[in-house]
Amino acid sequence: MTPSGTKVRVKAMTPPGHIRAPFYLRGKTGEIERVLGPFRNPEQLAYGLPASQKILYRVRFTMAELWGDAAENPADTLDAEIYDHWLEEA
Repeated sequence: MTPSGTKVRVKAMTPPGHIRAPFYLRGKTGEIERVLGPFRNPEQLAYGLPASQKILYRVRFTMAELWGDAAENPADTLDAEIYDHWLEEA
């Protein structure tokens, strides 16, 4: 498990099918706000497949990171729950 406070980047993958990482977060860098624990992978469950357990994290992003100069309040944040297979250390 990756500890809270670690900087991570959402992988910029574009696999087909039912995915659980919003497109606008892909390639963006945030900070792990907390570890939520292991859950069965919903990307597999959506197809009725046996689902392995993945660690789910709450990741915090700044509006400046997400929207750049278009951010109305750059210091505001957005939290998203993202599974570990979508994250890499930044």
